Amino acid sequence: MGRTAVVTGATGGIGSAVVAALGARGVRVFALGRDAERLERLTSAGVTPIAFELGGPDDAPAPLRGLDRLDALVHCAGIAPVLPVADTTADAWRDVLAANLVGPARLTAALLPALRASRGAVVFVGMAPGMRDVPRWSSYVGSKAALRELAGSLRAEERGNGLRVALISPGGTATPLLRQVREAFGGRYDPAEALPAEVVATAVADLVTGPSGNWRDEVEVTRPG
Repeated sequence: MGRTAVVTGATGGIGSAVVAALGARGVRVFALGRDAERLERLTSAGVTPIAFELGGPDDAPAPLRGLDRLDALVHCAGIAPVLPVADTTADAWRDVLAANLVGPARLTAALLPALRASRGAVVFVGMAPGMRDVPRWSSYVGSKAALRELAGSLRAEERGNGLRVALISPGGTATPLLRQVREAFGGRYDPAEALPAEVVATAVADLVTGPSGNWRDEVEVTRPG
């Protein structure tokens, strides 16, 4: 039986690269994202696009609820509004936490039986190494700090069931989201100076398809040199 993975945020820069990297290694991928039209562009042999909003009314999309086994769940979804604390509304906090923390937690919980059956892996894509105390970015940084704690708690709880849990911390990655964030901060975006999304995707694919002896609970991915 071939390996199967679920990837959230599949239409984003990192998520789409992860889908491609896993597909190239023969993994059957369920690609989750909010934009059905963009998801259709991912359709290829071994890739099943599923429109789904993390943090919405459902813990998991219907096509995944009956899975008996799942080898990997990779969380790439995330939003990153640039707002000072004074201007971050209750709705904005709810949106960020739903997409970056609560949604991933609920989906993970829903898929735990299938992950346990295969002694699978959960990978969370966090924020850049050393990121903290960033003015005008409290909701993003706070949600990603909480995601780290979610990963750690899940790892401790599920170790006895054979699950592996990793946190990937990539540096600034050449994606549309990084462009939006840099522009919101009034900064310069040059994709040539950023980390290629394919490098992050390779790190994820190496974890979930590599030998168990190569597993690492935390991986920092930075631009060479």
